[in-house]
Amino acid sequence: MKTDVLIIGGGVIGASIAHQLAKYNMDIILVEKASDVCMGTSKANSAMIHSGFNIKGDTLKGKLALEANKVIKQLCDDLSVGYIKPLGSITVGFEESDLERMKGTFENGTKNGIKGMKLLNQKELHEMEPNLNPEAKYGLYEPETGIINPFEFTVALAENAVINGAKVLLETEVLDVMVENKKVKGVKTNKGDIETKVIINAAGLYADKIANMVEDIDFEIKPRKGEYFLYDKKWRGILNHPIYSAPTKVSKGMIIVPTVDGNLLAGSNAETIDDTTDLATSSKALNGIYGNTISHLFPQLPRMGDVITTFAGLRAASTNEDFIIEPAKTVAGFINVAGIQSPGLTSAPAIAMMVEGLVREADHDLDFASRPNYEKGRQAPVVLADLPYEERTALIEKNPDFGEIVCRCESISKGEIKKAIHRPIPATNIDAVKRRVRAGMGRCQGGFCGPKVLDILSEELKISPLEVTQKGDKSFVLASRNKELSLEEGDRNYEKISI
Repeated sequence: MKTDVLIIGGGVIGASIAHQLAKYNMDIILVEKASDVCMGTSKANSAMIHSGFNIKGDTLKGKLALEANKVIKQLCDDLSVGYIKPLGSITVGFEESDLERMKGTFENGTKNGIKGMKLLNQKELHEMEPNLNPEAKYGLYEPETGIINPFEFTVALAENAVINGAKVLLETEVLDVMVENKKVKGVKTNKGDIETKVIINAAGLYADKIANMVEDIDFEIKPRKGEYFLYDKKWRGILNHPIYSAPTKVSKGMIIVPTVDGNLLAGSNAETIDDTTDLATSSKALNGIYGNTISHLFPQLPRMGDVITTFAGLRAASTNEDFIIEPAKTVAGFINVAGIQSPGLTSAPAIAMMVEGLVREADHDLDFASRPNYEKGRQAPVVLADLPYEERTALIEKNPDFGEIVCRCESISKGEIKKAIHRPIPATNIDAVKRRVRAGMGRCQGGFCGPKVLDILSEELKISPLEVTQKGDKSFVLASRNKELSLEEGDRNYEKISI
């Protein structure tokens, strides 16, 4: 197999780069070792589009976040991605020391060009957020923070790239990089070799390992775990803005934010670990987040009960704490896009444009003429619950699958699930369906709809129910059929009786 550009990694960064380069008349392949895009850092973060008020503007990540804010709203409109902006945010303080740090953040935001920021006194703070802990005394308001669905955003970018001719190869792991005469030749994968002119390393938590296949490097990715609470939609009205706890010497502060789907997301801590697969949560860490932040800001929020789930994500932090976006030093045709931690989700469009610039500068004999018949959007997924009654009725009359509700918590229909299975980036397992249409993301976490989603996947993919997986890679949900198990048990009982 041959291509012009090969992108390693199907997170929001890899998908953004594929989307950007698909505008031009070249062949693009994106490879992802997992069973779907958005399976790493991109699926477990705060979902915030940072305005840049609390980011160091002289760092690469600060510059790119500020640049991306100029284009991300239009990009979401083009790709039919839900985006709440401007929503703004409020940083909350209880002590004089909190106020002093917030004054520093105010000065930083002003320096970064953020307009409309304001330091709030206690009365102003509680007028804007009446459900806050009454003991909260100080606030810092900024008007530009947005909220996005990171699954939807990543999938939309990748789908648009596919619509415009790119190929996305899932469950395709890069085993080695082929180099000849100090220039990349291609990659070896678990599914065969791929020849290419340019390799873009957007492998997230594994970017240092991929980079080391090419040359000795001067950075290392150190996973930084963050744990979160997700609250039931019944608490959606408790706050009006994303809320930050007061900044510290080492942190911008923890957050409590409304999601685009009406839940509350709260967290997270930051624990440097060694294992890139460690997504376990711990009672100690969660109790610390709840006791020090959640209950301190909103005492009404429970520790359990209305907590739908807790989860952890790993940030792909580099040892130099900034983005690393640069060509390899000794091998032509290889570009590292590494260390993309917060605000990586925000910065993704600007990162993609920077990578395009690096590819252009190197002159790899690529055709940067505009792609003929380029499409800047995608067909928006049907969200039955958002449709007016008349449109919903008409849709169900045309396709009765939309009248069969599979996920009661989120009001997701069979029709929506079937469509997700046949999108340009198909959902081929239970978790992929969940990320596309939210079946299984409600209060029961798939307890009711999980078996029904499994049946639909089996029917649509024309595979046995025993072959349906939770998240790909042999994560089979079912072990055997009841009838077969009963026969096995009967045989064993017969043998015992015979003996």
